[in-house]
Amino acid sequence: MGQFSPPISDGIINISQDNCIFGKHLFKSEVITMKTRYFLVLTLIVCSLSRVIAQDPYQYQVPKTLEDGWKTASLESKAIDTTRFHMLFNQLRPAPHKMHSFLLIKDGTLLLEEYFNDHDRNTQHDLRSATKSVRSLLLGIALDKGYIESIDDPISKYLKTHKAKKNLDPRKEEITIRHLITMSTGLDCNDWDQSSAGQEDKVYRKKDWIQFTLNLPMVNDPGTVANYCSMGTILMAEIVSQASGMSIDEFGAKYLFEPMGIANLSWGHTSKKEVIPSSKRLYMTPRDMGKIGQLILNKGAWGDQQIVSEQWIEESTAAQTQITGMDYGYQWWRIPFRLHNIQTTATVATGNGGQYIMIFEEFNMVAVFTGGAYNSEEGKLPFAIVKDIILYSVTKED
Repeated sequence: MGQFSPPISDGIINISQDNCIFGKHLFKSEVITMKTRYFLVLTLIVCSLSRVIAQDPYQYQVPKTLEDGWKTASLESKAIDTTRFHMLFNQLRPAPHKMHSFLLIKDGTLLLEEYFNDHDRNTQHDLRSATKSVRSLLLGIALDKGYIESIDDPISKYLKTHKAKKNLDPRKEEITIRHLITMSTGLDCNDWDQSSAGQEDKVYRKKDWIQFTLNLPMVNDPGTVANYCSMGTILMAEIVSQASGMSIDEFGAKYLFEPMGIANLSWGHTSKKEVIPSSKRLYMTPRDMGKIGQLILNKGAWGDQQIVSEQWIEESTAAQTQITGMDYGYQWWRIPFRLHNIQTTATVATGNGGQYIMIFEEFNMVAVFTGGAYNSEEGKLPFAIVKDIILYSVTKED
């Protein structure tokens, strides 16, 4: 849970050498909170950037070229300063942290690929809520293929197996697919409010998630207020499934994953209950997560195939509403970054624990992170890495 705004300030933090030494000792303590540990990680990284390392144990390697559609090259080939990357990995490798992978792609070329904590390039990772952004692509394809006519259609036009049986309200008939994907249905569904009847952890305990969601009371008119609601995305996936006559995993395989050469993936959920396919999350490798980011940069094209229309990419990644003050598209976040006098905005898929696909159109660049910092501030460490390592290195002038 929680907001996805970058928890970092402008510029590199100034930390004294005494604080660096104190931070190292405190980091080893078992009694500090995860939030404190997260900020100590940032402290130790910044400390490493403030001094010269006499011996550099980290050895950068160009990512391995495989038959998976990726071209590979060195960071230097794209004129990227590698100094801070070396310092970062010198700090991360011996320190306890919960990052699992970090990949960097620029100009369609994989330049950096690092794995941690027993993870490797073949390990499928639970995308958590980053799955929402992939579902958005599947909705765009369903529109392109004519399975769905318009996102302004009411959900009742396509959702034939369920209808509200409780808390009947005429406003429920006004809920459209657009409301689902902008999280503005008006239903009492807010994952970030423990008192909300439709908060996801409460719904996970129910037998039929779709029926329970449709039965929620209305608290706002549709389209007026946006609250983070995972169940709305599940309703959207089920609409794609019922409209196409395929389960969401079958639909995704046929129209998205197979054309992009993505085979090492699965759908699942941490719930102990049996859940329908539309309720499951994606498990993908970081390299294939990078392909999703590159698809956005390519305006929906992969190779010589137009996987999803350019119009959908433009519309779905544009700011359509705001959730807790942060711009939100159709299941994609718009997150601003500032470094000194440089300001840029990334299109981002986010997932609990540190799962991110960050797309920087201005720099023709994709950054991918996976992690295991579930329900922890430590999961936001990639924001600091992007700001103080990646963007600094990409924009550094000689």
